[in-house]
Amino acid sequence: MSNSTRYTDQITSMRSELRALNAAIPDTARSFGGLSKAVKENGPLSVKEKEYVALGMSVVLRCEPCIAFHVEALMKAGATREEMGDVLAMAVQMGGGPGLMYAGHALACWDELAGKAD
Repeated sequence: MSNSTRYTDQITSMRSELRALNAAIPDTARSFGGLSKAVKENGPLSVKEKEYVALGMSVVLRCEPCIAFHVEALMKAGATREEMGDVLAMAVQMGGGPGLMYAGHALACWDELAGKAD
């Protein structure tokens, strides 16, 4: 698969898999679709802003099909590549931030087990 169609093919393939999943579990699929619609259509944030949140989460959660779907949605919502870059920078920071927090927990655990807890 060439780079020029990698994500296009992935989106097409994922949509096909989702259609099959929707047919296998229609009630769940309908309910999830209703949740998605309710989240996107309500609240003070725009669809574009919500898609930025979804993209950042997709990056941090490492869901490649989600990334493709949310980039596609952002393009349809009028996002710019520069805006997306800013969101991706935040996702990179948040990808590392939790590691920093858990490192703090690890050190606190050591100190507690060693009898040095404050």
